[in-house]
Amino acid sequence: MAKRSKNPKPIRLRMYKWEGSWGPFTITLPCGECALTEDVIEETLANELSHVPVDFVCKPWLSYWWEPLFFSGGWHAPIILVENKVIAQGDALNRGVLTEMVVRAYAKRFPVEGNRIFGKPNCPYCTKAKELLDEAGIEYEYLDVVENPAAMYEMLVRVKPEIGHFTPVTTPQIWLDGKYVGGADELGQLLDTTVEPDPRRGQGSMSPPRKLKGDGKEWRGPRTRYA
Repeated sequence: MAKRSKNPKPIRLRMYKWEGSWGPFTITLPCGECALTEDVIEETLANELSHVPVDFVCKPWLSYWWEPLFFSGGWHAPIILVENKVIAQGDALNRGVLTEMVVRAYAKRFPVEGNRIFGKPNCPYCTKAKELLDEAGIEYEYLDVVENPAAMYEMLVRVKPEIGHFTPVTTPQIWLDGKYVGGADELGQLLDTTVEPDPRRGQGSMSPPRKLKGDGKEWRGPRTRYA
């Protein structure tokens, strides 16, 4: 297994916009989609991706047309590449696509450091996990995966190699000292504390139905429909 660099390189982000010159040819007409895409990139880097080290360079397409074409197959400006992979071309860039692809590259290159919880609102196990860490005097970073799309993408990329690609992802997902712990149950075991079961614990959509007390009807998981 290759060793991780102590100082990983920033994520490489390149944009080729409808500008430049080549021999006797010069682009004189501006490209509205290129201008919009550049604005989207700048805003996303300043907000959703503010925590990610990114090396962003914007180049005139006609002056450097061979770079995206030969290395990545990109030919229609605006062309956007993350780590030499084309994520969009020919249209204004989708902000969510940019966030997802940059965070995926970031999570693979930069390991988790310190203590971190990925959670969501109204999650009793997320609340319990935070209470356990607070009681133990352990400082941690909490990331809301509903409020913060980048946190959701990062959680999925980091946790799937740990639990398997076909295992449903629930919250919380916890790391301590940069090492994967699991959920609230595993955290409780680590801290020698019992986490009481909660009847609202979520199920995947493929989970077998289970009975609710009282009415005898079946509850089939997070989509909350009755048989």
